[in-house]
Amino acid sequence: MEWTIDSDRPIYKQLVEQIELRIISGIYAPGDKINSVREMAMEAGVNPNTMQKALAELERMGLVFAQRTSGRFITEDNKMIEEAKNTLAIKEIDNFFEKMKQLGFEKEEIISLIEKAEEDNNANSKS
Repeated sequence: MEWTIDSDRPIYKQLVEQIELRIISGIYAPGDKINSVREMAMEAGVNPNTMQKALAELERMGLVFAQRTSGRFITEDNKMIEEAKNTLAIKEIDNFFEKMKQLGFEKEEIISLIEKAEEDNNANSKS
């Protein structure tokens, strides 16, 4: 997964989101040791201090933990990872509903459109 950095939001927040997504999606498995701050900063093309700030935030969230002499690791708490996954999903759904409402759709219309899109997707995948 490539690192994507936009100039419109704080870089460390983008790093937090991207690392969180890697944890949630299983790219970083529970218990995995992650690269050093310097290595991750080089991969992402950011300042090591910025990466350090992102990792500190992930530690605060409980998704990453540090062992003094061994480095940083992904949490082994699957419940915490699942909660982070659900929280992110709800945030994405809220954003989607907000955009659809801005387009003038009501809840029932949105649900109907989702159902139609799912039917179309299922029909296309069978052909």
